[in-house]
Amino acid sequence: MSFRLSQRDKDIIGFINQFRAVDRDSLVELFFRQLKSPVNACNSVMVRLYRLGLIERTQQYSPTVYLPVDAKIKKNSQKILHFLSILDIYKQMCTYSAPKQVIVEDKPTGRKGGIEPDLFCIFKGSPFWIEIQRNQYSEQKMQAKINLYEEFFFSDEWKALHWQPEDRAAIFPSIILITPVRYAVSSEHIRIIQVISIDELMEKYRSSAKQQRDGRSRVSSSLHGIKINLT
Repeated sequence: MSFRLSQRDKDIIGFINQFRAVDRDSLVELFFRQLKSPVNACNSVMVRLYRLGLIERTQQYSPTVYLPVDAKIKKNSQKILHFLSILDIYKQMCTYSAPKQVIVEDKPTGRKGGIEPDLFCIFKGSPFWIEIQRNQYSEQKMQAKINLYEEFFFSDEWKALHWQPEDRAAIFPSIILITPVRYAVSSEHIRIIQVISIDELMEKYRSSAKQQRDGRSRVSSSLHGIKINLT
């Protein structure tokens, strides 16, 4: 069959491959919202791409969720909800500034048993590893997770990651825990930020930036080159 893909078609397929599971409404928001009938336009495009065999879909969810053609997850898997939660955090970030160097389920150590953040990105000029905790865990388990980040910090392997700046010293990303529960975890070597959402993160950013302007900032944390309190 001969067919021609538009750049938007290619971008949508690439986006689904990157995020593993993408719901119809997110596609409308990210690729079609400028159109007169965005939902109808999205439905038409997605049906065409599905019939061409370029994407998969599952109707176990409403609206429909689209998957890569080589998806290794079952169409009724709970893993889909995990990927959709990652996508939701990405979309929250996009309302403030489009993240760069986005990696879903990053595995920076390249080894089993190493850190496996749900998302890596450079957001507002600073690198972050993001852990999305949909379920509540023991504080011991959460501290063990932080300890793995510390082990990676001391390995110095992170200094050679491909996204590191070439013109200045390597940066170890801050760790964002997206969680409704605040855990008593700590580290003397890496920055840990616990928030319920990206909106809360940005609210803390604005509040700390205002304190700094007023000359009352007391604690240093870095986002986009500004010393702020994000903890």
